[in-house]
Amino acid sequence: MAHRVRMTFAAAAGALTLAGFFALSSAPVEGQQAAYRAPRLADGHPDLNGIWQTMNTANYDIQTHMARPAMQVRPGPYGPVPAPPVLALGAVGAVPPGMGVVEGDEIPYLPAALEQKKKNQENWITLDPEIKCYLPGVPRATYMPYPFQILQSPKAIFFAYEYAGATRNIYLKDPGPAPVDSWMGQSFGRWEGDTLVIEVTGFNDSTWFDRSGNHHSEQMKVVERYTRTSADIIQYEATITDPKTFSRPWKMSMPLYRRAEKNVQLMDFKCVEFVEELMYGKLRKNPLSN
Repeated sequence: MAHRVRMTFAAAAGALTLAGFFALSSAPVEGQQAAYRAPRLADGHPDLNGIWQTMNTANYDIQTHMARPAMQVRPGPYGPVPAPPVLALGAVGAVPPGMGVVEGDEIPYLPAALEQKKKNQENWITLDPEIKCYLPGVPRATYMPYPFQILQSPKAIFFAYEYAGATRNIYLKDPGPAPVDSWMGQSFGRWEGDTLVIEVTGFNDSTWFDRSGNHHSEQMKVVERYTRTSADIIQYEATITDPKTFSRPWKMSMPLYRRAEKNVQLMDFKCVEFVEELMYGKLRKNPLSN
């Protein structure tokens, strides 16, 4: 009888211990669900200072894509045939696979604009502004495979990009319409809670979204949103409106990661000197033959 009592007590104690374990494991840990609160500057706004970079393949193609040659110029018996200059580059001339960054993975082109996109892609190696070291525009500057730096104070916000020495001064008071169209557009920033919202207008029509020929017109407007969601991540969104090119607004989004290497700094990649032969070599005068 005593043995049976001891067994019953042990079983009950075990059940209580197990129940206690599950109760503790299911109870929310203090602060577990609390939203991240970024460090603040003197004006109370989140501190976005730092060197940031994406980790995706959006610069190749902002939509979901499989591995493929960088450009295809004509149909062949087994599919489109890559251009010889791209074939000569081997794997360097290929597009790695990647998940898209476009919401719904669809870009709502108007019919004529879609045809232009296809022509751009087929002639990527001669038409892509990146190849010629032109300024990348917005939002492409954000997800090129190079870091960029945000310099922020209570009175000013400035973006510096490694590629081609591109820069953006973010106006914190509405400057009115852009005086001229430009590669990087004109940026006007404001805060919505903890999110930095930047409206960018005044573009020319010469920048692309990626190496796949996705393009826009001079009527494009970009609304960016920068929200710091952890110590080392900014969630980035860009909404594109361009009635001349697209049937409706559309959005892309991605995380930006803080570069945390020791002594990290923004380097210079002034690529103009590397494209002089590509762009102007044909104008060189050949010496007269004897």
